[in-house]
Amino acid sequence: MTLRVAVLGAGAWGQNHVRIVASEPGCVLAGVADPDPLALERIRGVLPRCRLVADPHALLGGDVEAVVIASPAATHPALARAALAAGKHVLVEKPLAMDVAVAISLAELARSNRLVGMVGHLMVHHPAVIRLRELLRSGVLGTLHYLHSTRVNLGRLRRDENALWSFGPHDVSMIDLLLDRAPISVAARGQSVLQQGIEDVVFLTMRYETGEMAHVHLSWLSPRKERRLTLVCSQKMAEFDDVGTDKLKIYDRGYDRPPEFSEYSQFLTIRDGDVHIPQLPMQEPLRLQFRHFVDCIHSGAVPDGNLASAVRVTAVLEAAQRSLQQDGAPVGLAL
Repeated sequence: MTLRVAVLGAGAWGQNHVRIVASEPGCVLAGVADPDPLALERIRGVLPRCRLVADPHALLGGDVEAVVIASPAATHPALARAALAAGKHVLVEKPLAMDVAVAISLAELARSNRLVGMVGHLMVHHPAVIRLRELLRSGVLGTLHYLHSTRVNLGRLRRDENALWSFGPHDVSMIDLLLDRAPISVAARGQSVLQQGIEDVVFLTMRYETGEMAHVHLSWLSPRKERRLTLVCSQKMAEFDDVGTDKLKIYDRGYDRPPEFSEYSQFLTIRDGDVHIPQLPMQEPLRLQFRHFVDCIHSGAVPDGNLASAVRVTAVLEAAQRSLQQDGAPVGLAL
């Protein structure tokens, strides 16, 4: 069964969505919308027969069954609402919204219309992150104590969003996938170095009711590119390095507590075991994400990166933004 899909937004990242949709078996690229004529001309040079329009609403009628929204972040909620109201399945780039009430209303609209709603939390479809979830749920790592994530580089300046909203959805969505619940409190501190009022660097801390803690470092003002997520657990430790060649490493390292001891120095002993590098079937996460979206449309399954998880991610980011404005004061969540 062929699925007709339109892409709304043909900028730097939207072009990748166009490429994926146009080349995916079982899908037809029904059209591309972007108000920028130069963006449309770039698409025309690659796909001369594709329908190209300036107004995204022109693609929300007819036989289009699903849309991918890759427009600027501020336009996501309105376009997602229009597409869902028109009866279209929606894959919208992150963030879904910058207000949790808006995110909740979009999730409810998708649910009431029985449509697949999904957010482009790309990292939850990365094979290494999927394997991490499997390892954590299997119990082989033991009890999770804390997570630490770093997403930094010397990269492109954003003028419409800070490092929290630009980078944060990736790491918060990964942590949400692994823990499958929202934190009870969020604290964030940041600094605006290059542009007044736009934080280039943010340090985010999340605490959970069950005792875990997650710390996230986000910045586009750093001497080197780093994309790293570390899980410290009672039995083993795991590290996902998206920049390195070996994407996932499992460390048999930690402290052991002997069942019996006679001296305090014997109570905790360091275990320094092997490092295991699992073999992962690496594929492009963006293509895996789109295939997951299509599969869920056909099967009716609830997708990873669904709108309920997007509500939790939005709630964390919104609380973190309030904490930023209060110089790091913890902000509670009530989800």
